Amino acid sequence: MKILLTNDDGIHAPGLWALHDALAQRHDVTVVAPDRERSAVSHGITLNEPLRLVEVTLRGGHTGQMVNGTPADCVKLGILEVLGEKPEMVISGINPGANVGIAIHYSGTVSAAREAALYGIPAMAVSINARQVQHWDTAARYAAHIAEAVHRQGLPFGTLLNINVPDLPAEAIAGMRASRQGVSVITEYFEKRVDPRNRAYHWLGGDIQTFDDDMAIDWTALSGNHVTVTPLQCDVTDYRTLEQMRDWTLFSEKEPRP
Repeated sequence: MKILLTNDDGIHAPGLWALHDALAQRHDVTVVAPDRERSAVSHGITLNEPLRLVEVTLRGGHTGQMVNGTPADCVKLGILEVLGEKPEMVISGINPGANVGIAIHYSGTVSAAREAALYGIPAMAVSINARQVQHWDTAARYAAHIAEAVHRQGLPFGTLLNINVPDLPAEAIAGMRASRQGVSVITEYFEKRVDPRNRAYHWLGGDIQTFDDDMAIDWTALSGNHVTVTPLQCDVTDYRTLEQMRDWTLFSEKEPRP
């Protein structure tokens, strides 16, 4: 299988190369990744400055293409310039820190996979539930295993898989669960500080997002030491509300009322 590999943590990130090593044993893997960390850039793309591809040689003699852009930029360049054709799969990760709940909306890791899904390419985003990761190999093994299943089964156009793995040895994993995104709201705040030149600035903070005990929710299942696999889709239309809106008198009016 021809796989395009990217991330949002930069081309030197250990999670990227753990995933590369697990996949390269059986697949043709091309790496196109940002030149530095691009966490929480969501689905941003670069329009007002040039993008540069630079080939770099990393540990073990592996080569990759480094881009001064976002994860979504990397996917576009990987498909249109580096490969010159659609790969059979795009995988983004491994991200240190879970991408569950509302964090999915901000994630550069997830957005790289979403960009691939917009090209009609089966895609996965992979994250591990730790900041100081101990078990990259566990996440890499599960990602490679799930990739094989996706290759066999396929995904609908515009659908991607968001995968989160506990930071545990493989034998301690409780299993895999198909899960849905949790949507509980996080409590956010800005801490106002003053810099050495007596100028005020603000630093965003937030309390940990809480979820109920429904094991069908991504974070709840992940907290129970399960690998979670959540299908996401690019079409974000609310079809239930769309159907209800057909009865609104607003749409029978020919012009706005005064």
